[in-house]
Amino acid sequence: MKNHWFTIQNIETVDSPSIVLYMEHLKHNVQEMLSLVHGETERLMPHIKTNKMPKVMEYLLSSGITRFKASTISEAEIAAAAGAKSILIAHQLVGPKVDRFLSLVKHFPNTRLSTIVDNVESAELLNQKALEQGIIADIYIDVNNGMNRSGIEIGPGLDELIAYLKICKSLSLKGLHAYDGHLRDVDFETRKQQIESGVKDVETYLGALRIDYPAAELICGGTPSFTSHALQEKRITSPGTCVLWDWGYGEKLTEQQFKPAALLVTRIISKPTDGIITVDLGHKSVAAENPIDKRVKFLNLDGYELISQSEEHGVIKVKQWDKYKVGDVLYGIPYHICPTINLHDEVSVIENDKKVDTWQITARKRKLTF
Repeated sequence: MKNHWFTIQNIETVDSPSIVLYMEHLKHNVQEMLSLVHGETERLMPHIKTNKMPKVMEYLLSSGITRFKASTISEAEIAAAAGAKSILIAHQLVGPKVDRFLSLVKHFPNTRLSTIVDNVESAELLNQKALEQGIIADIYIDVNNGMNRSGIEIGPGLDELIAYLKICKSLSLKGLHAYDGHLRDVDFETRKQQIESGVKDVETYLGALRIDYPAAELICGGTPSFTSHALQEKRITSPGTCVLWDWGYGEKLTEQQFKPAALLVTRIISKPTDGIITVDLGHKSVAAENPIDKRVKFLNLDGYELISQSEEHGVIKVKQWDKYKVGDVLYGIPYHICPTINLHDEVSVIENDKKVDTWQITARKRKLTF
């Protein structure tokens, strides 16, 4: 098979199915992120959920990025352990997670850890537990600006929440958080208009909030809205997928110049009948949330159709059946990298076309220390 940028020279050292990480593309993506905010690293808060790797966190920190967003306490823990200065857990804490968060805060005093709230009851619980432990917990209010997944809408309920926070002795309000991941129109100008329309009222509310909280910030967006929010110098942006990139966003966000840094490696394990090859890439190795034709795009396979997947098998219909043999390696870019990464324990690190290291995907576990 013809060699391409993704061809690994010592592929015999890479098991399958597995994830491989191309350092050259990772470095490119980080520099592209930095360029979009004109090197103002304080405006970047990359989301850890995409990579979940301490070594990637170390690289981001070495690039001058010190603020991060997380979905889980495990993700926050690996960032804090790597030396992050600020981490927002953008997932409202319930149950034992409240105590776990406070334990994390106490263990990493040099990292400013914060979380979100969108209702008085959650704020009351966090305040009570923080007060009992002698901790001041930093919080952001999660504002629902149209996605209808989490957050509180602008209105009387939000006013009531802020009024309550003013009497909480162990909560410190740092600003607003607004996620607009539902806005993914392929046309950038259309998407930008939708994003700006959605964030307009949030910014107006933030202006009023700054009367009492002068330093209040607005943390907003993800990768789809990154190129829009980055144009506004007072917003904190929190892209995640663009660190590794994937087929889904590469197809939709054509104005963004990121490169696929994480690919799937799979091998042909059978040719059961004419026109059919089977690979060892089942839905335990690639995110299966989307229809079968939106899971993986093979980069060195022509004229194919992925027709079925089971736990450990992927069945592919091909036009040139005779040219493939059992043991052949296929490289594929996942449609959605974030949940795909979460299915693997480690990545093979590729540099100068060779595997040079193995990095652990530590934060795929729900619990590490805390």
